[in-house]
Amino acid sequence: MDSTPLQRAIQSAPDRGVVAKTIPEHEYFCFRLGDLQFGVPSEHVLEVLRAGPLTPLPKTPSFILGVCAHRGDVLPVLDVLRFLGKGEARVGARTRLFLGITGSYVAGMVTDAVIGLRRFPLAQILPVPLGGSNASEYLSGVVNAGTRGEAILLLNLSKMLHATRRRAVNR
Repeated sequence: MDSTPLQRAIQSAPDRGVVAKTIPEHEYFCFRLGDLQFGVPSEHVLEVLRAGPLTPLPKTPSFILGVCAHRGDVLPVLDVLRFLGKGEARVGARTRLFLGITGSYVAGMVTDAVIGLRRFPLAQILPVPLGGSNASEYLSGVVNAGTRGEAILLLNLSKMLHATRRRAVNR
């Protein structure tokens, strides 16, 4: 029995090969602050904006730099470096804020530079080293970011914002 033109075409077609397996990964919003690089799960970031004038608040923890108005809301602005005990951010003309959200709580976070969105395979995310400072409780992992050995510290933003709220209210 002769094969049909369709059957001959199928037989002569190249093999499709093995379909590539998808590697599970997470997307992070990455930014630079001081000498450190940080990442926050992208689902916790609303937007990035220029840092405008901040209104300082009395009797607040030092890591709360003040509040700013944004689209009719008054938002606290946080210094991640002060919160983690790693120095302090300098707010200037090039400073940006990203709006972090967890549940219904929104806060502005100071950044020196926005690196952008990056995807990291789950296998590339290393656990936080044991015996670190108190800051390590607010980290969810560390990623080796490139050939120069730069590390991106992955923040547990939900835990950090809840702790911020708790510390500000307890004062």
